Amino acid sequence: MCWKTTLFKWENDHIIIINPSIYNISVIVDSLLFFILTHSLKYFYTASSGVPNFPEFVSVGLVDELPISHYDSKTRREEPKQDWMRRVTEQDPQYWKRETEKSLGNQQVYKGNIETAKQRFNETGGVHIFQKMYGCEWDDETGEVKGYQQYGFDGEDFLSYDHETESWIAPRQQAVITQQRWNNNKALMENKKHYYTEVCPEYLKKYVNYGRSSLMRTGRLPSVSLLQKTPSSPVCCHATGFYPTTATLFWRKDGEELHEDVDPGEILPNHDGSFQMSVDLKLSSVPAEDWRRYECVFQLSGVKDIIVTPLEEAVIRTNRGEAEIRRDEGVEHTFSLLDQFVSFYEDGPFSVPQLFCIKPMQEPLEPE
Repeated sequence: MCWKTTLFKWENDHIIIINPSIYNISVIVDSLLFFILTHSLKYFYTASSGVPNFPEFVSVGLVDELPISHYDSKTRREEPKQDWMRRVTEQDPQYWKRETEKSLGNQQVYKGNIETAKQRFNETGGVHIFQKMYGCEWDDETGEVKGYQQYGFDGEDFLSYDHETESWIAPRQQAVITQQRWNNNKALMENKKHYYTEVCPEYLKKYVNYGRSSLMRTGRLPSVSLLQKTPSSPVCCHATGFYPTTATLFWRKDGEELHEDVDPGEILPNHDGSFQMSVDLKLSSVPAEDWRRYECVFQLSGVKDIIVTPLEEAVIRTNRGEAEIRRDEGVEHTFSLLDQFVSFYEDGPFSVPQLFCIKPMQEPLEPE
């Protein structure tokens, strides 16, 4: 599982990615395509210290990459982020209250975890981030399930759970003490196995059922356009409104995909459940007469047709003189000092003291 070097926060019902590439929009294609998806349930926990104007603890839950829940240490409240997630209280009226209580507990655990990690790496002041991602995937055709869990500290892998061997792996020496502790805890390992194979998939299926109209829908091709902030800025190719996330966006020259002078961005969610992505092209050394040799290409997995947008000055949309570019109806990407900091997404469910809990309390790293 690879860490992504982005730091996210939640704002105006959107995950905001710090340090993304820029995004764009233009050719509308009315095509509908059907997809059978492997469904996923993921939770991202981020504990930070020394980061200005950012909560010390943030938790975000996603089903099939759509945000379903959010908690942070400023609001101190677990909240649904999809209308259909409110249905969970039909069978469990205390669900959101209980999730809030668990997140309050996790906030304290992660406050300790980041301090423990700092001690092990001999760090004191400055900016530090400790993060975890956990969850499961379910193939609705084969019934196969897979769990995952990882930890990271300051942008580097710290500890991960191997679903195949049912054991912990420590890529850093500072994590070995925790690896040994957890691998030797038989009750913990049994709980984790049960959570991965039974509890997490059960809740994932329930959530997919709640959001079926949004999650089990036909695929959609995007609108694509070119943006440029200033004449000396890279040209950004932006695709928005596509679904699902199995898509690629790239620049090519004379029909060949470019790997240099390009800067791909993250796939980000839109308010309507679709997605957007972008890729920048640096043109500072390209003569204007050679622009016609470049084009941006969008392709959705499993679809033969592609969307090709030639690089032409006449079709480039500009947004000059503004401090930042606003992408797709309220999704605003903040550019600040946080650009230099790295964070990371991790995968894998946690132990289950109470097996009915979808977000069980987390094991502390435990200081020596």
